[in-house]
Amino acid sequence: MAPASPPPAPALPVPLLLVLPLLLALLLPPPPGALASTRKEGKRDHCNKTVDIYEDVTSPEVTPLTIGRPVTCWYRFRSFRGTPRDWILRIRFKKFKVGTLVNATHCHGGYLQIVDGNAKTDVSNRREAGAFCGETEQPQTFISETSFVKVLFHAENLTDQTYFSFDSRAEQQYEVYLRYGQHPELYPNRRGEVVQGSYCERVFRDCRLQTCYVQSPAYPGVYPRGLHCRYHLNTRLPFIKLYIENEEFNVDGQRCENIMTCPMRPISSGDAHCPYDSLRIYDGKDETAPVIGTFCGMGKFPYSIIGTSEDLFVEFVSSPAGPLLNTGFHFNVGNWPGQVDTAGERNGTCDWVLSSEALAASGDSEGIFLSVAHWYPPHTSCTYLMRGRPGEVVRLYFPSFRVNRIESPIAPWPGDCGESLTLYDAAWPDDARIIKTFCDTFSRAMEKHDFVSSGPALFVRFESKTGSYSGSSLYYWAHYDFFNDTASGERVSGTACDEVFHSWRRPAGRLRSPRNTLVYKRAGPGRDVRCRFSFRSDRRVFARVLLTIESVAFKEHPYNAAGCSDCWTDRGVDRLLAWEPAEAAAAAAPGGGGNASLGGGAAACLCRGGGARAPLELVSRGPRLELELAVDGAHAAASYFKHAAPLFAARYEFAHGPLCGPALLPAAADGELAFPHLEALGLVEAPRALRCLWEIRVSPQRDLWLHFDKLRFASRVCEEGRLEVRLPSRAAPLVAVCGANVSALRELPVLSAADLGPDPAVLVHFTAAVTPARAAFKVVWTELFHLPRNPDGSLATSRLTEGGGGGGGGDGCDFLCPGDAGLCIPARLVCNGVVNCPNSTSSEGGAGASGGGAGGVGGAGGGAGADEAERICATPEQPSADPQLTMALVAGAVALLAVACLVLLCRCCRRWCRKRPPPPPDPRMRMPY
Repeated sequence: MAPASPPPAPALPVPLLLVLPLLLALLLPPPPGALASTRKEGKRDHCNKTVDIYEDVTSPEVTPLTIGRPVTCWYRFRSFRGTPRDWILRIRFKKFKVGTLVNATHCHGGYLQIVDGNAKTDVSNRREAGAFCGETEQPQTFISETSFVKVLFHAENLTDQTYFSFDSRAEQQYEVYLRYGQHPELYPNRRGEVVQGSYCERVFRDCRLQTCYVQSPAYPGVYPRGLHCRYHLNTRLPFIKLYIENEEFNVDGQRCENIMTCPMRPISSGDAHCPYDSLRIYDGKDETAPVIGTFCGMGKFPYSIIGTSEDLFVEFVSSPAGPLLNTGFHFNVGNWPGQVDTAGERNGTCDWVLSSEALAASGDSEGIFLSVAHWYPPHTSCTYLMRGRPGEVVRLYFPSFRVNRIESPIAPWPGDCGESLTLYDAAWPDDARIIKTFCDTFSRAMEKHDFVSSGPALFVRFESKTGSYSGSSLYYWAHYDFFNDTASGERVSGTACDEVFHSWRRPAGRLRSPRNTLVYKRAGPGRDVRCRFSFRSDRRVFARVLLTIESVAFKEHPYNAAGCSDCWTDRGVDRLLAWEPAEAAAAAAPGGGGNASLGGGAAACLCRGGGARAPLELVSRGPRLELELAVDGAHAAASYFKHAAPLFAARYEFAHGPLCGPALLPAAADGELAFPHLEALGLVEAPRALRCLWEIRVSPQRDLWLHFDKLRFASRVCEEGRLEVRLPSRAAPLVAVCGANVSALRELPVLSAADLGPDPAVLVHFTAAVTPARAAFKVVWTELFHLPRNPDGSLATSRLTEGGGGGGGGDGCDFLCPGDAGLCIPARLVCNGVVNCPNSTSSEGGAGASGGGAGGVGGAGGGAGADEAERICATPEQPSADPQLTMALVAGAVALLAVACLVLLCRCCRRWCRKRPPPPPDPRMRMPY
């Protein structure tokens, strides 16, 4: 039998059934499973989900179940299905306040991580994602490097003071103009080549402007935390330059406590100022290179940075934790066009030795060096030693020079001359020989001004107390070259190119136009180039100067259409003038007189198309001669600066030593020249070589007959001794003899007045190269009158004068020489022991000269020498005298002789008497007392 059923429970009222579960839920704790289910339901719309594009996401809702509890949420972003890999994600945080930042090392109370990329992407920061915390006042954007992003949110204690809100959208990479720039399809590696397995290590090769963009990750958005990015930068040419000046720079990593009063940190450098996020730049390929600087802060970057070579290494570091604020950096890379190939040797970083040998080996006529165009640390000194060969000088000039304020100093300098450039006229920085100092605070640049050294070296030193990130504040483009400054003679101080040639220094030599063609550049309009070459001797050493102008090579000037018609007076033409100073020519003239004008001695003017012609030989009358090169300043630099060929070439010689005797022999009816000069033979040591030049002056309208006597040479070799007779109007000698052809002098013709020219003279040159003292000769000459002829052809003997023939002083035409040439000589030359009539070879008497000369001399001229014939000189005809006068004269002479004898006898007797003693007294004769 079945047990009996319990009695039914009493039924509860309906209102109680509805309230009881609620009371139980409030009084009893919920089971664990129920709580977990409640949490899942509460954050289903806010955590751990894949977010669609354009979907808004907010932080988890604070509820009684979540408040004060730890919360962790992740969000994955999903692009459109089938989106290619070149899309990126833009996540915009509209509001953000999560945790607090502690020393930029960790976040207290909560953080937000952004993971860019995953295991399937080429780049990813998922291993060290870092953390964001703090608060932002304005929306901030993160722009991913990949098409996959994960955001992780964690709060230690969820409250209403922990919140964020963001949305997202997908964009194609090239639509981010600030990141990829214009025409990104032409530069696929503009942002560098990513190193495999890294997130932000990139290599940039052969950078040029607008081809290499160096950026912080996620630029232009906020960069992730915990970064260590390495950028290898390279250009084809030095100096590599980071074009970062005036670019936005936002690398900080810290945040002050009070958001409203937090100042913007200015951009600063140095590890001490950048303990958190920083950008460090190395001058080389890796971390072992010198550090240029470490930078951080916010604002416009103040300067660009230039390396010393083709490579720079950049390291970007962000702290493990930091604010969601900093947007990083962006800059271009190229090379600064400040590199030139300097022909020299470099010692260290910027110390150069620039030699003329190195410049010649390079094949360039000028060397170049620039101001320091790259970075350099404080207290940098760069030197340039321009060193020439002996005899050279250095020219330095600046085609371009700017003096600026110091724009990118590494260290401040409160005083003047933070940077300076000093030029020294020496081979070292000798403060006593400073040419010029340029300073950044008070100097004015000097462009195209020649700084010329006085010797073969010029030293330049650049000093900087501040250092610089992007080159010197003194920007200059310097040219240097070397000039041969040697001179043939002795330089005249205070002049640009004057020279003096002293006989006691060098008796002979060569000269040319100035080798240092800078003299043509220093002239200008209205300032002609004038170079004076003076030849000086002492009459006791050498009495004459020989100058031979071998060549003259002036250029034709297109602006001077007239050319050179009158060399002495034309203006604006290049010319070479030679003359004997007036006082020297006057003193050298016989008797101390002479012409005191410019033409008193040797003179010549040579120009292009006019004047005398080269080769030309000038012989001074005295011991001085002047030569002057005159170049029109209007075209001197354009025509002759760095013109290697000489404008003229010449040789000189000081001649006519004491053994030669007087150099100028005055005009006279007769004369002789003897070598060696006996007065100097005992006083002067005979030289090994000698050159004598005599000028025999001839009276106007006179013929001249020369003949030599006692001619002897040291040997028969013509190179060792030579004698020449010349006429000034002829280039070739009239006669030239040496030891081998002495007989050529036996038939010297009579030189007519027409042959002698308007300035009648005969030149006798003697040269001896070996033992000149062993040579000896005597030259005798006679000036001859040339009688005219009557209409019938007979000689006009009526011109034979009495007492001088109009010449005065007994030097008239008194004696007619034999022959039909009509030559006559003064009476005083007849029977003087010297043959003065030419062509006197007949021993028979000739026809006598009618109308005898002084003293009745006339008659035949036969015999050896005619004027010295025995018939004339041994029994000369005496004029008849008066017999009475003769007897009177004889009687008077006898009387005078008798008187003289009587006077002499009386004087002798008187002297004899005085000397004879008196006779003794006679004893027979006594005096009475």
